[in-house]
Amino acid sequence: MTGREDIEQIAKTSAKTKVDQGLRKYMSQVYNYMTTGLLMTAFVGFLIANTPVQNLFFSQVAVDGGYAVTLSFLGFIAILSPLILVFFINPMLARGQVKAAFGMFMLFSALFGVSLASILLTYTGISITRIFLVTAGMFAAMSLYGSTTHRDLTSLGAFLLMGLIGVILAVVVNFFLRSPMLYYTYTIIGVFIFIGLAAYDTQRIKRAYAATDGNSIMHSKAILGALALYLDFINLFFMLISLFGDRR
Repeated sequence: MTGREDIEQIAKTSAKTKVDQGLRKYMSQVYNYMTTGLLMTAFVGFLIANTPVQNLFFSQVAVDGGYAVTLSFLGFIAILSPLILVFFINPMLARGQVKAAFGMFMLFSALFGVSLASILLTYTGISITRIFLVTAGMFAAMSLYGSTTHRDLTSLGAFLLMGLIGVILAVVVNFFLRSPMLYYTYTIIGVFIFIGLAAYDTQRIKRAYAATDGNSIMHSKAILGALALYLDFINLFFMLISLFGDRR
């Protein structure tokens, strides 16, 4: 009896070790895809901000002894394009087109570089570096919390989703109202929403892993997870820089 129990315990331990190794590989893949997307955004953003290519997307208007960056028609289209492209990734993965979906994710990240370029042209390099480090630290802490906590964050996710919809509606309304108070209100709320989403999405992505997944399914889940975390990180950065960044 003891021998049989020992064999069963060894089998359970072996299975758990296999799952842990697979989970670590899966989560590493998620963060690698996310990092690749952020690097693509940074590369495109710096390229546009530091070359004459910026004239295709932006123009600079003198304001009170300084200047303001305004979007051209092409810049406006480029900034809105990711909102459309994001809806193509999931159907591609559903059809098993993993490489095409990853390519779409890279295109999505590259187009976000236009938004980053506007940040680089508007704020000082020192404040951008400072806010990036703060964003990275906050994101890492919340992602680690989401990965390790035993608390179920599902209810928090539903609350954050409702808050995010509210922020989006406020952005649309303020496009017409131009209210500084409303702007700062929804930006501050947005910071807390994306901090919470970093933890919630990490837990959701971790729970989506299954040891029985094939290689293609695991890559598909990793791309979707990377997309969610990428959006949490980049939006948190944009919110923080708009609140605490030093303008040129």
